[in-house]
Amino acid sequence: MIDGSPCRVEKVQVSTSGKHGHAKVRLEAIGILDNTRRSLIAPAHEPVEVPMVLKKNAQVLAVTGSRAQLMDMENYEQFELEIPDERKNQVIAGGEADYYEVVGIKTLKQLK
Repeated sequence: MIDGSPCRVEKVQVSTSGKHGHAKVRLEAIGILDNTRRSLIAPAHEPVEVPMVLKKNAQVLAVTGSRAQLMDMENYEQFELEIPDERKNQVIAGGEADYYEVVGIKTLKQLK
């Protein structure tokens, strides 16, 4: 978690400690939900919060405009998600899709 957003770490750089200091870590990451680049510079001994990313499968029940109604394939929960711009023409009723649930937020990721 960087700035309260779940991220995927792309690059890690570690600097050595100085005479009286601690080693520093620089993390470069991309947001899982918004694809925004973020960086974090912190002491190497400082703990970092790690979000739980749940990848789940759902069936598309209906498509209305830019939203899709989905049903989880495990617990049959029904919910609506915003369709990303790059997938608007690909989402069809009756199809299957993968979605991520991260820190209580659901987002459509891949169509099957």
